[in-house]
Amino acid sequence: MARSHMTQREKIGQLFMVGFTGTSVTPDLAGFLKEYKPGGVILFARNLESIGQIVELTNDLQRCSPKSPLLISIDQEGGRVSRLPKGFTIFPPCEVLGRCNSSELAYAAAATIAKELLAVGINMNMAPVLDVNSNPDNPVIGDRAFGSTPEIVGELAVLTAAGLQDNQVVACGKHFPGHGDTMTDSHKELPVVDASRERLEAVELPPFRRAVASGVATMMTAHVLYKSLDPRFPATLSPLIITNLLRDELRYDGVVLTDDLEMRAIVDHYGVGDASVRALHAGCDVLLICKDREREVAAFEAVEKAVASGAISTERLDQSVGRIQRLKQRFLIPHRPANISQAMLVAGCRTHQALLQNVRQAWARMGKGSAVKSA
Repeated sequence: MARSHMTQREKIGQLFMVGFTGTSVTPDLAGFLKEYKPGGVILFARNLESIGQIVELTNDLQRCSPKSPLLISIDQEGGRVSRLPKGFTIFPPCEVLGRCNSSELAYAAAATIAKELLAVGINMNMAPVLDVNSNPDNPVIGDRAFGSTPEIVGELAVLTAAGLQDNQVVACGKHFPGHGDTMTDSHKELPVVDASRERLEAVELPPFRRAVASGVATMMTAHVLYKSLDPRFPATLSPLIITNLLRDELRYDGVVLTDDLEMRAIVDHYGVGDASVRALHAGCDVLLICKDREREVAAFEAVEKAVASGAISTERLDQSVGRIQRLKQRFLIPHRPANISQAMLVAGCRTHQALLQNVRQAWARMGKGSAVKSA
């Protein structure tokens, strides 16, 4: 759907990626999607039961958005951050790939994940993690990172993004400008990073710079306060971090998503409507709200009101909608519904299981403590 043919409400809808409960498109969910017209949805383990059910779910979701295909996303990093049910090929955490000493395995694992996701109608993966596991006391990153140096993380994350995007699945680098040096979990409270700008430039930012240079299609923000970058606002809500640093300095013009705006790091300090408007002012394009319908509606109405009053200009709205439409044009159009018999052949197939076995064997051979070599 061309931007010029969209109503204001459709444009505002494009800025939202929403989660829901349940494993099917109920009349209630269909009504919500048709009324608010979000540009994307995110799926969790609570929504997913089997290969056949996921195919049916994604096809039914797409039917609710006939004018503009939905971004249908998932967190399928591997290890403990895996949402897919039995029957799929589930890789170990990224740290294992980081220690396997093989760029080829990192690329192949991502390509395999992409093929299985696309087969069931999921077109976006919230990966790779670009965070450097630089703080051993970090409660939320740990083995989700490829390693504890920016070189390993940058190398393997870029290959992971390529493995996804070469197979028509949107990659998402996260969590800008780096969640690796935090002591607390942003799901539960607002982490604060005291590191100097020099330290961020040396450790946290290099993987993001590499990802930008290599064309990662989307980027996710961190709900983290970086005192040396912006003493007042967490990255998600900070024009200094999203517009000045990511857009202007790193020259990133892909789609920027917020992390889930229902996380305590945000909702303990801001209302979801206020946070949504602030995130757009900061330079974000897509507002992610993962579960609560009331919050999703409140955020949508807050943005609609801000656009109507001129607090968010039409130009600013069109800028984000333009980025989202370019992304959809590249990855989602023409839309092809998922096919159940094809999905059964792809998900968890022998070739993919053999690759998983190769990763495990490489990990066993390397043992602990190895570093990755560059390709």
